[in-house]
Amino acid sequence: MEGVTVRVGLLGLVLACVTTAMANKNRDWDIYSFHINSTVTSRYATTIITSRVANRMDQSQEIEFHVKIPKMAFISKFKMTIEGQTYDGVVKQKEEAQQQYTQAVSRGQSAGIVSSVGRTLEEFKTSVTVAALSKVTFELTYEELLKRRLGKYELLIHARPMQPVADFKIDVYINERPGINFLEIKGGLSTKELANAITKTHAWVHFYPSKEQQSQCDSCGEQGLNGDLVIVYDVHRNTSMGELKESKGYFVHHFAPSDLPRIPKNVVFIIDRSGSMHGRKMKQTRQALLKILVDLVEDDHFGLITFDYTVSAWKKELLPANQENLEAAKSFARQIRDRGATDINAAVLEGTAMLNRNPREGSASLLILLTDGDPTTGETNLEKIHKNVKEAIGKKFPLYCLGFGMDVNFEFLEKMALENSGVGRRIYEDSDAALQLQGFYEEVATPLLTDVQMVYVGGANLTQTNFSQYYNGSEIVVSGQITDNNIETFTAEVIAISKSNRVMYSETISTDEPIEARPDSHIQRLWAYLTVKQLLDKEVQSSGKAKEKVKKEALDLCLKYGFVTPLTSMVVTKPQGETSQVAHKPKEGEKPSGSRQGFSGSGFQFMGGEAGYPGEQNYHHQCKHTSMHAHTIGIHICLCVHSYTHILSTTTSNVLSLSHTLTHSLTHSLTHSVSSPLRFLLPAEDQALPLCYDIPVALSLRLLKDPNNELSMNGQLGQSASTGYQKIVIRYNNNQHIELDTTVITFNNGQDATYFSWRLKINHTTDSVSLILRDKEVDINIGLTRIIIMLYERNGIKFLWPVLRQHPTGDNIMGIMGDLIPNIVNCWLSARTQPSL
Repeated sequence: MEGVTVRVGLLGLVLACVTTAMANKNRDWDIYSFHINSTVTSRYATTIITSRVANRMDQSQEIEFHVKIPKMAFISKFKMTIEGQTYDGVVKQKEEAQQQYTQAVSRGQSAGIVSSVGRTLEEFKTSVTVAALSKVTFELTYEELLKRRLGKYELLIHARPMQPVADFKIDVYINERPGINFLEIKGGLSTKELANAITKTHAWVHFYPSKEQQSQCDSCGEQGLNGDLVIVYDVHRNTSMGELKESKGYFVHHFAPSDLPRIPKNVVFIIDRSGSMHGRKMKQTRQALLKILVDLVEDDHFGLITFDYTVSAWKKELLPANQENLEAAKSFARQIRDRGATDINAAVLEGTAMLNRNPREGSASLLILLTDGDPTTGETNLEKIHKNVKEAIGKKFPLYCLGFGMDVNFEFLEKMALENSGVGRRIYEDSDAALQLQGFYEEVATPLLTDVQMVYVGGANLTQTNFSQYYNGSEIVVSGQITDNNIETFTAEVIAISKSNRVMYSETISTDEPIEARPDSHIQRLWAYLTVKQLLDKEVQSSGKAKEKVKKEALDLCLKYGFVTPLTSMVVTKPQGETSQVAHKPKEGEKPSGSRQGFSGSGFQFMGGEAGYPGEQNYHHQCKHTSMHAHTIGIHICLCVHSYTHILSTTTSNVLSLSHTLTHSLTHSLTHSVSSPLRFLLPAEDQALPLCYDIPVALSLRLLKDPNNELSMNGQLGQSASTGYQKIVIRYNNNQHIELDTTVITFNNGQDATYFSWRLKINHTTDSVSLILRDKEVDINIGLTRIIIMLYERNGIKFLWPVLRQHPTGDNIMGIMGDLIPNIVNCWLSARTQPSL
């Protein structure tokens, strides 16, 4: 089609678009019963959600079941009962279910039904066609071992049945042999209707709101309840040895002594100050660090390290946490500013060296790393970094890795922490991030024991028995089997080091006590759950044949006990003629296979056209044209409210000035194409809604231009919305440029050209540019600017997608990935004015 030149007046192009989720008006189906029943025994919780729904219509229709469950839980059972026929979910190896899943997705059907929702919850949803005036019963079971943090256990129950329900009940039964020390009810659903009864060994919690109350409470509305019920409790601890319990050949030992003196600690905080920590992240990190410094005890010794492409220690040695040193440290913390690239390897090695240089008898050492990015300078090979850190620490103290935000390579951090007796924890980029950081520190602030060894004479198939440190308010849980049927007693021992001496605890129990009638006792399932969890952690640390062995061991247990984990999937069978669905459990930070979430760029977001790819969404919008020249519009600009709000999220704090846009009318050209347009979303300053616009494909776009640093990036779109960027060129300092297409990456330095295949893992560096290629993702650092370009494939078509992870500095940045909307309009070029690639 011939190029069409149009005069674009931005004020005349603004459309008011409102997208709303489909509301269930005058429901034709009714949830007449919704029960949640949770039983907790020895901290192991089994929760059953049962929903009964009636089709009130005189014709068949699709009925949904939609609930949220805790992230740490494993789904273990799901079934639907329709007209007396029960359809059970079947747990299979993930690869076995994958073909069924892929076929459903290729037909455009929703097949993945478990997805990550937020910090603590995952979402499970499915549907089934129910005949006229018939009923269906959904039943979902999930299991979890409650973890003790800061002296308490928390059982989280989320309730959102999507309508007021005549028969709504939550029943929680807590059965703890040592007795309940305290019990509290929290969460949005904690109202006066909650009743609980506490005895020495158990507690009941009932929540029976009436249908009227379900629409009148603080967290209620027309769609009924929507909130959490959180049961917080702890148990009595009559002995330092804790609770040792055996049943039908399995045992569990809960060990959480508190009558011990605290051990002074040596702690080094390693803080990322690279450019990607810009804005709120850096501010919240400073706030948290200032609060943590106040909480240090005088006999603690501490050190501070900040890093970007260089590593800076506040002091070369650890200093005691006296008032003078703390005030000086706070002054240093207030001056931490973001800049540069990310050298994680050098920073962690320096922290390790600092602890090694300052050994103290009778103390406990630990490293705490906070970062939001991947290593981009210095040593960038992830396997090499893991090796370096593991060798340097040498099992002498734990390393805790805190990953800030959703863009961090969490798997890399988690593995590094697990290999060094620590844990990985995600810090969510939210208003309470500083409190999250402080909360984590509180968990490890008070060491009571080091070098803890748990010994079980006659025990087999034990879960983890060696722990580098035990902290006040936490708990060590060990489970295993007693394989010798002839032994009459079972002995457990704990050997550890306290502040001043070596301690030992011991307890012997009889194994001939009456056992529970159920052949599959809660202790056996607790053992299986804990074993699978620890094997999954071990798999992260392993490689080669060892990794496959661990994976098989975990898989066998998952299949035996019916756990839906990252290794298994549940195939949800349905009546004949309907497509089965597949439930996958997502890993931390992983986008579920069936989801269609947008990929965040810096300053803009992309939504695919008909075929779609990163960012594709099925949504509906209604636009009301307010333009007086609507018939001349070639580019559609609108304000949109989307029912899928996650599309609108961005990874940076940069926003676009909407008011500036509305005061300028610009004249530009474009080539119009018969292909479906590409849709971009842009956040607007002081606006809850983003700016969105469509552009025709088969254009060259100016993605970024930084005149001050002689940096530019242009992208060539394909011939249809399904082919994305086919070529991207980055130019720097006139004599350097990087060309990327879907087959090869070319690095041009003056007259010299170097070629890289996307299949390689490389680290190529010059004086001013570093290029790191791994896993179909190239990480490019030019000065203080960081760009990531990813290679994708959809429906057999490969394409590129750029993300600006670190913005160039300056006030005249232009292009789609720049700061001002007028510059975005500048990037829409006609065929006659497109930039050369």
